[in-house]
Amino acid sequence: MSTSNESEETFVEQTLLEHLNELRKRITWAALALVVATIISFIFAQKILLFLLEPYNSQLQTLRPTEGIETFFKVALVSGIILSMPVILWQFWLFISPGLTKKERRYVYVFIPAALGLFLLGILFAWYVLVPAAVAFLSSFMPDVFKTDWTGQEYISFILAMLFWLGLSFQMPVIIYVLAAVGLVNGPMLRDQWRVAVVGVAVLAAAITPSIDPVTMLLTMAPLLVLYFLSIGLAYLGYRRFERSVAVE
Repeated sequence: MSTSNESEETFVEQTLLEHLNELRKRITWAALALVVATIISFIFAQKILLFLLEPYNSQLQTLRPTEGIETFFKVALVSGIILSMPVILWQFWLFISPGLTKKERRYVYVFIPAALGLFLLGILFAWYVLVPAAVAFLSSFMPDVFKTDWTGQEYISFILAMLFWLGLSFQMPVIIYVLAAVGLVNGPMLRDQWRVAVVGVAVLAAAITPSIDPVTMLLTMAPLLVLYFLSIGLAYLGYRRFERSVAVE
């Protein structure tokens, strides 16, 4: 009996070590991709900074001796993270895929491209629509009282935050479909609560957009409301899948 227990413990230990070695391998490749992508981003960091400056169309000031360098490094690092993200996600997939069923893998093949596509769509909408509107409003607010002279750190953080949060907000259809597929929400529920959703979208738009002008708020709300009503249709589909899975069980 003791020999059997020892063999079982050895098997479990070896399996755990294999998982840890695989995890170490994937983290190493992901870290290497991040380092290489960041080094490449350093080469183009100045061009990226100039590109991000286009909506402001003016030089940025620095209030501390190291602020310019810090902003440069921040842009290079964020660019490196974005550039290396496909490799990082691929390494993550290689680590978790052996433990997934064929059906679960099929879901991943659909949801990850959809999530990445929506995130990119949100970033593009923010950059070409929201950022110009917000910068124009904020830089021209009460010019007789306030002189617009933004620092590098504040401006870059402002731009990156808008791009990130709107990209994240565009994940709404994917999130709602997943919630419906596990039975937490359904189409009729979301349809009946549309007024609450409008208020929620307004609050979310106010949090995303730093300016208080109604034009920028409405520009932010419009695509989010479209995504919400699109999500209602996806919730019907997701909940049907949930009902079928329950019926099979």
